[in-house]
Amino acid sequence: MKKITRVLIYSFITNTFLALIKIISGIIGASGALVADGMHSLSDTITDIFSIIGNKLSSKPADEKHPFGHGKIEYITCLVIGVVVALMGFSIIYKALTEEANVPSLFMAVIAIVVIFAKLILSSYILKKGKQYESNLLIASGKESLSDVISSVVVLIAIVISQLGKVNSIFMYADVVAMIIVGILILRISYNIFSENISGLIGEQITDKDYMSKIEDIISNYKEIKKIDSVVVLKYGNIYQITSEVSMDANIKLKKAHDILDVIESELKYYDNRIEHINIHINPYEKN
Repeated sequence: MKKITRVLIYSFITNTFLALIKIISGIIGASGALVADGMHSLSDTITDIFSIIGNKLSSKPADEKHPFGHGKIEYITCLVIGVVVALMGFSIIYKALTEEANVPSLFMAVIAIVVIFAKLILSSYILKKGKQYESNLLIASGKESLSDVISSVVVLIAIVISQLGKVNSIFMYADVVAMIIVGILILRISYNIFSENISGLIGEQITDKDYMSKIEDIISNYKEIKKIDSVVVLKYGNIYQITSEVSMDANIKLKKAHDILDVIESELKYYDNRIEHINIHINPYEKN
């Protein structure tokens, strides 16, 4: 968990720096799109704060009231991130529709290029670590950062096109159009965050065929296990719970059956240290 927090802190510092550069430069250079892009980066810093808090809370160990730990706090935190991102998207679109069009300074294009490269490096880093640590928080933060790269590219194009506004006033609206596009991109990321984490909050099971096949192989590796009747792996944030039913010989001694299941549980936890809770029910085997 400390590794995840460290990544989030790096992201927070970088996003804050980039947001200030874009907002200040956008105001000075009269680029509403760059200011909007800066607000997008600012939303990253807000989501990073929520992510750090959520990561801290979700890592709390199990207690009497929460026997499966506090992993689902991670999903709740991601949903809060989704709300923050959505509000940011709507506010940018509203601003685009209510402010006057103008021609920003061409130097803003240089700022946009620098930001694009910096943000691309950051988003790639966060997503890589998110997949490595299998953290929904990092993946959500990384996707939001990646959308910032796309929005910065849109802003760069708009700044260049808007320079033609000196020839024809219609090109002045390129900056306004870019703001709307940035807002839509932000709303799209918000939707993705919601759709991915609501499922986990309700109760999501692992459906990866290779993963489930490995779990079944471990369980069925003993001749005493005649058949696997069912196996379900549920996610509780970064904690997994396995519930399974297996068929064994009806005449097997209780002690032997108990010992076999103990070994299976140890092997499952060794295979994946996210598996903390295992419940295997024994059914009497019937050939028919």
